[in-house]
Amino acid sequence: MPATSLAPATAGSTTAAGRVRATGPVLHPRLVAVVTAFSCAAHVWLAASGHHGAWISVLMLALAAVCVPCTFHIWRHCRVGALHRVTAAAVAMAALHAALLLTAGGSGHAHGARPASSAAVGAGSTDLLLVIALELATALLAATLVARLRRP
Repeated sequence: MPATSLAPATAGSTTAAGRVRATGPVLHPRLVAVVTAFSCAAHVWLAASGHHGAWISVLMLALAAVCVPCTFHIWRHCRVGALHRVTAAAVAMAALHAALLLTAGGSGHAHGARPASSAAVGAGSTDLLLVIALELATALLAATLVARLRRP
């Protein structure tokens, strides 16, 4: 059985109006797609805000461009390959932000212009912890959906 046809959200019986009734999970894939789209929008917004260097902004735009097609595939067809890519990207982003947090103590990476004070270090650390939590939640949602789709 191909990985992309485990349980498409559009498979099911036909209703009286001729629409296809979903037999697979619907809310779970939509939640994963919304969280992934939010992450893409955040990357675009942060890249456009100019608070990071040019190469980091280009990298953030590239990451958003890679994730947008997965968002559509998850929303419309609940594709397992897209879920695997989202899980891998979220885990990689969580690891990257954790490394930034541990190596710079959060002070070397802050979203937004902050003064160089001890309060700013705490705020940068909090921002990184929130990003790590969002990425881990995204990975967990996508991974649990894959497990749910593979269940007989």
